[in-house]
Formats: sequence, structure tokens, C-alpha cells
Amino acid sequence: MIMRTVSKDPRTTRGDLVNDLQRAGTKVTKVTISNTLQRQGIKSRSARRVPLLKPVHVQARLKFAREHMDDTAEDWENVMWSDETKVELFGINSTRRVWRKKNTELHPKNTIPTVKHGGGNIMLWGCFSAKGTGRLIRVKDRMNGAMYREILSQNLLPSVRTLKMKRGWVFQHDNDPKHTARATKEWLRKKHLKVLEWPSQSPDLNPIENLWRELKVRVARRQPQNITAL
Repeated sequence: MIMRTVSKDPRTTRGDLVNDLQRAGTKVTKVTISNTLQRQGIKSRSARRVPLLKPVHVQARLKFAREHMDDTAEDWENVMWSDETKVELFGINSTRRVWRKKNTELHPKNTIPTVKHGGGNIMLWGCFSAKGTGRLIRVKDRMNGAMYREILSQNLLPSVRTLKMKRGWVFQHDNDPKHTARATKEWLRKKHLKVLEWPSQSPDLNPIENLWRELKVRVARRQPQNITAL
């Protein structure tokens, strides 16, 4: 019963399981439930947050995957990944536990759907490739298209040179309106930059998300109490 319940609903708590079993005539403790699940390779872990996908997003992601099935490791090593992120003053707090096996964090039942616009925070822009990290800058004002292009001009190309990217390198950014604006596309064209076509609602496909996560975890460990400390 325990395995069947958590398989159907990984968000079930140990207390829920204790109550369910008691109603079925079996008395157990929370420790017994944990031990039983762990023997099956299932532990309580934080649910991974993933974007809320509509059918059109799923199809776009599938198309992207099929188009890049034959890409080599060298192809991906020549991609400059970029993104913006907000670092919250009290950010790594809201988590939900789920019962799951190792390496199943992205199964739909083990995730928490999120939307983009959910203490203070700071906005960052950064980039990196397989060769290392590029520049990381703070965006102090509300970003618009002109500011985004200025950031690219002052930080993207210098990062490419510092990391000694190979000729024909590819630039990745998502489908934020500032990124897809006509003026931005024209700027990229004039700079002769090759841009990786990106499916909407797919931040989880961008490896820079792993860097952002590590950054935010390390910031949280320092426990900054104000924006200056952050």
C-alpha cells in the first residue's frame, strides 16, 4: 500500500500514510514508513520546479530535440549560453518534498510547475560555455531592449574573446521580448552572430540554470540581510 500510494501521489506525507494505514487496520510509525521506502530506493527530496507547459510548448521542445539529435559534444561546446536571473534576498525557502527514486527529479509527478512572474532582489545577466564562465553583471535598472543590446555589446563579445570560442560559435538566449525584438535581431545580424533557435518556456533546457541554482544556494548560505549584502 505504501509503494502504491507514493507512486500515485509522490507528494503524500508520512503522516498521510500513517493515517491511511491506520484506517486500513495497520499501525505503523513514520520511521517505519521511511525505512520501507528507502529499502525500495525512494527518499524524500525537494520537488524540482519546472516551467508550466502547454501543448504548443511540448511540441516546440520535441521539435528542438529532434533537430539536435545528431549534434556532437563539440557542437554543444561551441555554444555560448546566456540568461538573466533574479537573486532574491530570501530566495531559497519555498520547497515541497516528494517521494522519488534517484534520477527521477524531472518526472512530471515529482515537479512543481512555475510561472515566470511569481524582501528585495537583484537582477543579473551572465553567460558561459564549456570553456568557462563569461562575464556576470548586475542589471540595476529595469531592462529594455536598448539596455539588453548594450549588455551584449559590452559583455558578450568580450566574454567570447576571453574564452577563446572557436569560429562559428553559436549564441543562445531565450524568447524574452527584449531578445526577439526587431532591433535586437538586427543588432545580432550586423554582428554576424549565429543564434540558436530556442523553444519557448524551456529554461530547464539551458545548462546555465545549474549555475544560477548553485549561485543562489551559495548566496542563501551566507544569509544576507539586506540588498547591499546580497
